[in-house]
Amino acid sequence: MNKKEKAPITKQTSINYILLYFLIYAFIGWLLETFYAVSTLGHFVKRGFLFGPLCPIYGWGAIILISSLKKYKSNSLKLFFYSSIVFSIFEYIVGYALDALFCAKWWDYTNDFMNLNGRISLFFAFAWGIIAIIFINHIHPFIEKKVKKILNKIPNWLQVYSIRFAIGIVFIDTVLSSIKYLI
Repeated sequence: MNKKEKAPITKQTSINYILLYFLIYAFIGWLLETFYAVSTLGHFVKRGFLFGPLCPIYGWGAIILISSLKKYKSNSLKLFFYSSIVFSIFEYIVGYALDALFCAKWWDYTNDFMNLNGRISLFFAFAWGIIAIIFINHIHPFIEKKVKKILNKIPNWLQVYSIRFAIGIVFIDTVLSSIKYLI
């Protein structure tokens, strides 16, 4: 296959990309949360549910954007409103589930204007809409280009096993973290 020909995108390849993007954006979310905590509190605070440096809610959020809301890329108004609604619902469900399962809150918007049970607020609904526009139009295309450039240099078998290994580690981390919060 010459350099101009592209390898066919198979269902397995698509799943690998989804898993890889989940890992990348969960890590970036953890970095953002950590930076926010350091800048507001002045010291490092462990952020997120997992032991490792990932915030899965950001990884899943990115996957939702990429898989179902990217189609609104050319219509920023629709992307803003749909993202605001979808991510507010998603954030509420995740917040409710974490609270119900582990009796703990990882965020609390109780003091924010127009909040619902401290799990979502008007400000953050607005923020998710803006973030979605920036993510879909700038961040993901940049990351996607870099990922494809790097992956073109790595044999497919190594990509597959590396992603599977990393997801296995995340699964183990999720189980151990769940046990930690349940005990």
